[in-house]
Amino acid sequence: MAKEQENRRPGTPIVIAMKGHPGTGKSTLARALSSALKIPLLDKDDVRDCTLALQQRHQPPDGLLNDLAYDVVFAVAATQLSNGLSVVVDSPLSRRARLDRLVRLASSHGARIAVVECRPGDEAEWRRRLEARRDAGSWHKPATWRDLERLLEAYGGCTEYDLGGVPRLVVDTTRGGDGGAAAAAAAAEEFVAAVRGGRVMKRASASEYLVGRRHEWRLRPSDRDESSTAVIIPGPRDCFIFINQCKCEITVGVCIC
Repeated sequence: MAKEQENRRPGTPIVIAMKGHPGTGKSTLARALSSALKIPLLDKDDVRDCTLALQQRHQPPDGLLNDLAYDVVFAVAATQLSNGLSVVVDSPLSRRARLDRLVRLASSHGARIAVVECRPGDEAEWRRRLEARRDAGSWHKPATWRDLERLLEAYGGCTEYDLGGVPRLVVDTTRGGDGGAAAAAAAAEEFVAAVRGGRVMKRASASEYLVGRRHEWRLRPSDRDESSTAVIIPGPRDCFIFINQCKCEITVGVCIC
């Protein structure tokens, strides 16, 4: 209850920028965060869905309507931030330029920013999810695994960019069933609260982000190495968060200890 009150009380707004490929669970997680934190959810696909008539009538150059969708979402985000509201921005965030715009947007409104990225560890489950939503999917989204492969080929690795010091939580929602998804949501809430409260700090001695916690720190022996450490956070199931000193990212998984 105390954590929920901390997340919902007025204070420094935050831009929660989702990141990840189609079918990785980012939209489900974005909805969970928006609902739990009671803040607006701005989904780029909601805008893109409304451009079908323009696509059919005018056949604009590739990417133009996608760029327009981002422009609209960022404009709406600016309005919410100007009113002191935090926002969840749901998009693939596949290019560094998109993140840079959000960073500038947050800075101009005195807001913090954090990235929550979904990376699937179970490719079979990722494929099952993607193809299961084929009939209900939007016209502009990959409908088959081959569609997704072509999309990733077109990206040419551009999605793997350096975040320039923006705090990032990396979660995998493809493992652990409903429990894994719930654990990822709990971890994301905890991470957002830490960033918003200024409790995610970059250490001067290393490119490392630490989340200040009052809970016990512990590691399984097999997880001990020089580049990671772990903290157990509360949730439907215990989670561990690996803090990578080299990549400035925080990775969550299900703790089996």
